Amino acid sequence: MLGTGTPNADPTRSGPALAITFGGKAYLVDAGPGVVRRAAAAEQKGVPELAQPNLDLIFITHLHSDHTLGLADLMFTPWVLERDHALTLFGPVGSEDMISHLSAAYRTDVEMRLSGLEPANPDGFKVDLTEIGASPLLLDSNGMKVSAIPVLHGSWKHAFGFKFEAGGKIIVVSGDARPSPTLVEAAKGADILVHEVYSDAGWKRREPVWQKYHASFHTSASELAAIAEKAQPKLLVLTHQLYWGTSDEDLVKEIRAAGYDGPVVSAKDLDIFTP
Repeated sequence: MLGTGTPNADPTRSGPALAITFGGKAYLVDAGPGVVRRAAAAEQKGVPELAQPNLDLIFITHLHSDHTLGLADLMFTPWVLERDHALTLFGPVGSEDMISHLSAAYRTDVEMRLSGLEPANPDGFKVDLTEIGASPLLLDSNGMKVSAIPVLHGSWKHAFGFKFEAGGKIIVVSGDARPSPTLVEAAKGADILVHEVYSDAGWKRREPVWQKYHASFHTSASELAAIAEKAQPKLLVLTHQLYWGTSDEDLVKEIRAAGYDGPVVSAKDLDIFTP
């Protein structure tokens, strides 16, 4: 878990990002603020797949700023640290515009590194981008299969979760989403379901305008209990936690009180889970 945070500026939680590792490769999901340095911390913790030159493949759930503010960092920092090939990115419609603008914003930096004294390579800053279309299958190579899951995230027209299948194991990542049958179906029998959540008790203390917003864009602890009860993952991992005065323990208690008794953990940055 590279980042379990939200737009709230919690210094203990970087912006939303995680990595699935398999076969010596890292498959990143989202690029919240701090993603590159959290990857460096994970490498120091014993995950060599997250060494800087290896950060070359990412799946973006949607284009909210808290999930994408680290993209420029991911494009350029690993290049400076000797990534010698393009970053491969799968993302929703609009990703091409975002990457184009980021590339333009850093054009002077790229020109300086390529034409100055720095021994920079000519490819590592580039992005090989695919906008997610009608086909759910995004990648099927080296024993890893990655599929996009259309999810409901308020008024976003294009938002996705992702399903990773490798080595006989399945990990499903919800992204930001309110409950939907499509996500439940994709998560059935997963070894790990990584899902966003907000506190029911905290939500009740919010102003009505914010209650309406969160109910449309996100998933409450009680709603997540119902999702998990239907999907029956071997492990439910909570992320992107909106507490509003509650705690990790409170979130788990809310899920239990709503009737789900399966394994559940409220994640922190740099937690590692093995299916």
